[in-house]
Formats: sequence, structure tokens, C-alpha cells
Amino acid sequence: MNGNVRQIIIDQLLSWPEVTQQPHRFGGIEFLFIGKEIGHLHGDHLVDLLMPKSFRDQLIVSGRAHPHHMYPDSGWVSVYLTSNGDVTNAIELLRFKYDYLVAKRNE
Repeated sequence: MNGNVRQIIIDQLLSWPEVTQQPHRFGGIEFLFIGKEIGHLHGDHLVDLLMPKSFRDQLIVSGRAHPHHMYPDSGWVSVYLTSNGDVTNAIELLRFKYDYLVAKRNE
């Protein structure tokens, strides 16, 4: 993979309006949209996101994400960052979650 994966993801997410970061309670960096978690990054190798159940299932079936590494039967998914394509996929999924949270806020 090219560059510092962690920094690429941080820079991308912090460029979105009203996104902040803070330490995640289980290690890594948590990204928030007005206090709601978008997802979190563990090192430069793993992104975890909580998704709506129906979308979570689609992501797993399609191979875009895996069941969460600690809580496989939850709404959480894990995206392992082993290639540039994985990084792009993770950013796309984080953007989906961001857009979902923005829409929920505007309801």
C-alpha cells in the first residue's frame, strides 16, 4: 500500500464538515459527527463501523466487510486494510455512515 494508511483516512474524514476525532475506548482513533460515532480505526490495518442491520448483511455477503472481529453477530463490521482498494472501500463505507448520520440529524 502507498503512504501512511492511518494518515490518509484521518485526513479524509477530518475534511468532512463537523467531523472530529478522539481516542477510542478500546484503542485507536474514533471519528465522530456531532457526538455520534462514524467508525474507528485501529492502527493502520482495521476499520470498524456500526451499520444498519440490513446494510451490514449486504456488506458481508458482498465481501466489502467482514463480521466484527470481536462481536460477529452485532451490527458492527470490520474492514481489514491490506491493499489500496481496501482503503478506498473503507473510506467509502465511512462516507456512507457519515451521510447516514447527517440525514438522521436533518430528519
